[in-house]
Amino acid sequence: MSEAITTYLVMVNALGLSLMGLDKKRAINRQWRIPEKTLFMASLIGGSVGTLIGMYLFRHKTKHWYFVIGMPAILIIQCLCFLIFKQKFI
Repeated sequence: MSEAITTYLVMVNALGLSLMGLDKKRAINRQWRIPEKTLFMASLIGGSVGTLIGMYLFRHKTKHWYFVIGMPAILIIQCLCFLIFKQKFI
């Protein structure tokens, strides 16, 4: 994997993890929340590992079926796409 792709993935996963932590903190303090579509978008653009870790590290959104099923599903789809891409082009 190129250095640029690795850097991107580290940054976007750190973003996903941070968003989950920040949203949990805001939920506890009854402040303005990060929209769920933003959390999913962070996962879709490559931060699925970070958002999934954040879900369980911060115990956040683990009672919402669409997060419990959706986040791992996004990660699985991304892994499959990577494997297909790797076979065809690398």
